[in-house]
Amino acid sequence: MQKKDRVKAFVEYFSTHQPDAQTELNYSNSYELLVAVILSAQCTDKRINQITPALFDKFPDAYSLAASSPEEVFTYIRSVSYPNNKAKHLVGMARLLISDFQGVIPSSIDDLQKLPGVGRKTANVIASVIYDAPAIAVDTHVFRVANRLGLTTRATTPFAVEKQLVKYLPKETLGVAHHWLILHGRYICVARSPKCNICPITSFCKYFEKQVVPSLKIINVP
Repeated sequence: MQKKDRVKAFVEYFSTHQPDAQTELNYSNSYELLVAVILSAQCTDKRINQITPALFDKFPDAYSLAASSPEEVFTYIRSVSYPNNKAKHLVGMARLLISDFQGVIPSSIDDLQKLPGVGRKTANVIASVIYDAPAIAVDTHVFRVANRLGLTTRATTPFAVEKQLVKYLPKETLGVAHHWLILHGRYICVARSPKCNICPITSFCKYFEKQVVPSLKIINVP
């Protein structure tokens, strides 16, 4: 199966079965989403959702967060990964957001990446979710699943995966495709032992075609 056929099958399947896929992070506005995504780096959404209610209650906007200190913020996020660095990033992000952007979260990828704690992945999430920009964030799940499915070819870096997905996926699906790939990678196409036995999309999966099917044939040889 050629890449264009895999892409078409991928979009058709998920458009039918998960048309409204969304992030599992809890948030109510763009500020809360930005904070949650910064915190979620190398940490689970479940853990972030456990600590953000108290954090957002204490710091409901960028102005209250900017008036705080990394030491105070740390007490609310101590259970996440790398809490010291993330506390510094959050306060720095809020202060720069106010000083350079009048408290308004910017829409461009370049401007977003000027904020402490915001890399390209986080910038793409904010741009696509908040501003409906044609961008796709590549985390470990997206990287793994896109390569396994065959949506990308010889893509060895997150940026290479991003460029190929932007090139081949229909523009209007980029934002939701990010969530399709994440959720599929989180619950079925897991890193160490993909659950191919319950996967509904093996018919167009390159990994299944190249790695699983040949082993099944060997097992079934009389």
